[in-house]
Amino acid sequence: MILGQTTRKNFTQNPKNDILSGLTVALALVPEAVAFAFVAGVDPLVGLYGAFMMGIVTALFGGRPGMISGATGAMAVVMVHLIQKGNEVGLNLETPVENLGLQWLFITLLFVGGIQILAGVFKLGKFVRLIPHPVMMGFVNGLAIVIFLSQLGLFPNAVPKDISIWSNTSQWFSALFTNTAFWKMMGFIGLTMAIMFGLPKLTKKIPAALIAIVVVAGITIFGGIEMSTVGSFIQEGGGKGLEGGLPTFQEQIFSLFGTLAGHWDLILSTAFILAAVGLIESLMTLNLIDEMTETRGNGNRECMAQGGANMLNGLFGGMGGCAMIGQSIINVDSGGRGRLSGAVAAVALLCFVLFGAPLIEQIPIAALVGVMFMVVIGTFAWSSFRIIRKIPLSDAIVLIAVSAITVWKDLAIAVIAGVIISALVFAWKNATMIRARKRIQPDGTKTYEIWGPLFFGSIQNFNSKFDVKNDPLKVEIDFIESRVSDHSALEAIFNLVNKYEAEGKSIKLRHLSEDCKVLLYKGSPKFKEVIVEDIDDPRYHLAADPEKFTKPLSEYNI
Repeated sequence: MILGQTTRKNFTQNPKNDILSGLTVALALVPEAVAFAFVAGVDPLVGLYGAFMMGIVTALFGGRPGMISGATGAMAVVMVHLIQKGNEVGLNLETPVENLGLQWLFITLLFVGGIQILAGVFKLGKFVRLIPHPVMMGFVNGLAIVIFLSQLGLFPNAVPKDISIWSNTSQWFSALFTNTAFWKMMGFIGLTMAIMFGLPKLTKKIPAALIAIVVVAGITIFGGIEMSTVGSFIQEGGGKGLEGGLPTFQEQIFSLFGTLAGHWDLILSTAFILAAVGLIESLMTLNLIDEMTETRGNGNRECMAQGGANMLNGLFGGMGGCAMIGQSIINVDSGGRGRLSGAVAAVALLCFVLFGAPLIEQIPIAALVGVMFMVVIGTFAWSSFRIIRKIPLSDAIVLIAVSAITVWKDLAIAVIAGVIISALVFAWKNATMIRARKRIQPDGTKTYEIWGPLFFGSIQNFNSKFDVKNDPLKVEIDFIESRVSDHSALEAIFNLVNKYEAEGKSIKLRHLSEDCKVLLYKGSPKFKEVIVEDIDDPRYHLAADPEKFTKPLSEYNI
């Protein structure tokens, strides 16, 4: 009964809000899907159907109710090389194959889906928790900048490219101020943003983004104002429009496997990169939406849903994708918290393509750009400017680096680089924390009381604390305030004991965990005499299973 109630609660808590926010998101999905299709070098319909399939599968079966998935720029930029290479191969075959690159993309998406499903099965989604907060803030800031920059390509040229501000300053400003198309777009963007800013102060019962789009579209359509629309944008990019039939089952995919001879490395490497980019962006977006809604999604379930959606795209002719942070924020801010909002967005997108294309094509690009600019303002972590001087220098460097790499390269590289930098900084700081308090007991025994973590990074400092040659005949090492973390630490203890015994001195080890004892006993039986059994020995585990440690410790390459 409780499970049923939870499922219904996840599907929708407020049907009206979910439906209205879903319609708003669907409108915002159209230009994004089309733009990213052009980036990838495929037909706009491939991007739109991909967004539909990604959206409906992840909305119903994903791990984060209210999160929106579709065709994304992060994955589109990875697809370009594969599609271009496939098209070149297709033209050079004895029997040329048109759009072979697109068929290769569909095959690749099958592998992408399989990899992502395996990530969910093996519960790799939980590793998103290892992403430090500075990396998260850098990701958010970088993605906000990327969204902002992607919208600039939708603007008409403010000034003809052959006019230079340096050599023809007066002509440049004259061209700028007389460019009515540019200023009309700026005006309607400002109107859209003003509606989205002011309407919530009056009422939050209706999505401000949807009202802004409707108002701006109404003014331009009924006012007879000519400006760039969704339809003209598609045609300028080389497309024919939004009308198109449902995608058909891609039977030809399986007949084209023979064309992959000698190119499997490209297919598989692209598949792994796409899978990684998709999962990182999706899990990071899931984490962000969790914070916004103060709820918790299921990363492993999201991995499997993303994988299933990408496999479906491969079979039925979509370009694939992953979670979309901009549209997800629009959805949450508009009141969409349940699975119904994502499902409505996906179904509405499909209906727009099949039945409402002529109407959707008349929506001004300015209205959609204004919506995305408000998303940028809401996404960017403005608090980072306030705290940048208050946080450790290493965290500030990570935050800035992740933001820059997200803009320069892509999200996956940025997050991986941020995690690596954070991990190295953490390891370095902990490596310098090892301490040894020294005292002489009444019987002449010298005691070393170790404080701090003992792991691969702190071994050198650990070894420097001991004076094997000059120490008395009896030495005791107490680990009560330390934690032996890995096999490298065990090897350091093993070698230290051997050094003292080689000098003919007696050494005792105290307060080691059961795992440490087992592994040292397996390394050498003499540790039965070296290790002192104490009632208050710590209880913690090393990374490896002691039962798998069957050789002497010194024989392991650690």
